[in-house]
Amino acid sequence: MTAPVEEFGSGFEAQPEAVLEGVGTPIAGRSLGQIAWMRLKRDKVAIAGGLFVIFLILVAVFAPLIVDLLGHPPNEFHESLVDPDLQTPVGKFGGASREFLFGIEPVNGRDLFSRIVYGSRISLLIAFLATGLSVIIGVTMGVTAAFFGGWVDSFIGRLMDIFLAFPLLVFAIALAGVIPNSAFGLSGDGLKIGVLVFIIGFFSWPYIGRIIRGQALSLREREFIDAARSLGAGSGYILRREMLPNLIAPILVYSTLLIPTNILFEAALAFLGVGIQPPTPTWGGMLSAAAGWYQIDPWFMVPPGLAIFFTVLAFNLFGDGLRDALDPRTR
Repeated sequence: MTAPVEEFGSGFEAQPEAVLEGVGTPIAGRSLGQIAWMRLKRDKVAIAGGLFVIFLILVAVFAPLIVDLLGHPPNEFHESLVDPDLQTPVGKFGGASREFLFGIEPVNGRDLFSRIVYGSRISLLIAFLATGLSVIIGVTMGVTAAFFGGWVDSFIGRLMDIFLAFPLLVFAIALAGVIPNSAFGLSGDGLKIGVLVFIIGFFSWPYIGRIIRGQALSLREREFIDAARSLGAGSGYILRREMLPNLIAPILVYSTLLIPTNILFEAALAFLGVGIQPPTPTWGGMLSAAAGWYQIDPWFMVPPGLAIFFTVLAFNLFGDGLRDALDPRTR
């Protein structure tokens, strides 16, 4: 039997049913990664963009299997399905059917669906490799400039200004146009991919370099950097263990925003005829080939155009959501 409840005294005794279940259990803390994931999950648009990016990667990886199941070889001609007088496919929407999901190309009758699927491999490969190259160079230069300061910062800053002054598109057209059919032990598509990755990645690193430099300048003055120095840590240790882990968030965010830019740049070069050469399918090359038919039948520009549009949109939406999720000032 419980003691009587005093009106104002200290002898109050709670009833058993009033005791909260679970009181006294330790509260589990959340890491920064868990907090960012919780924020990202609430952004449905960013999640949709991320899922579409994963879908594109799977399509590029399993392109041969997808084409075997749903299409035809990308360079196989189907001239019997093309009108001999107009040189356009018979039927609406480029001759789209259950056998040819996106229709066929004019004149030769190649399967548009198969070429879109295989074109994703070239576009994503060049975009990812070029982004990786620019991120490696940009992060290295940005962190080095911010950490050492002085003449090192001034030299790297002027180097960034020089690279930013290059007319990149004109330079890329000139350089890609003079490369021979074989060089550096490479030939054909492998050589073209290597040249495009070098051009896009090597000349776009100052953009991420400036962002990382600004972030690293603020980190350099933080207390944990001073504490590491006071304990005798060298410059290499501070750069690897203290600064770089705290720069992961801006690196990831800017990388996801740089990939669609590189996809568009590769498509522009292919559209201008200095990218991957036919018959290898690329989205930009397909747009260039369809440009001569837009007055007769504009459908041939729709599949590659939509592929570029949705890919760039998905990366941008995911990048914006990732930026908001990793920003400590957001709630």
